[in-house]
Amino acid sequence: MTYEQVKSLKSEDFKRLCGVRPDTFNQMLEVLRCLRRAAPTHSQPKQKTGRPGKLSLEDQLLMTLEYWSGAGDAPPPESTVPTFI
Repeated sequence: MTYEQVKSLKSEDFKRLCGVRPDTFNQMLEVLRCLRRAAPTHSQPKQKTGRPGKLSLEDQLLMTLEYWSGAGDAPPPESTVPTFI
C-alpha cells in the first residue's frame, strides 16, 4: 500500500497497519525531511550520485514501519478474511 492509499484510513486502522498513529507518522516524517535537508558535517558537500529513488519519503517511512510492526503482509483493514471452523 502507498501512503496515498493509507492516509485516508481511520486513526485506529492506520495504527493497526503501521504501528503508529497518523500524527506520530507526520512528526516522524518532519524529522526525516529535516535530516534530508541538513547539510553534511564535512566541509565539502557530497554530491548525490546514482539513480533517483522511486519511492517518496512518505512511502519509504510507511514501508519501514509496516516491516517493523510485522503488518506488511497482513491484509488491508477494509478487507475481511473468512474464518473456517
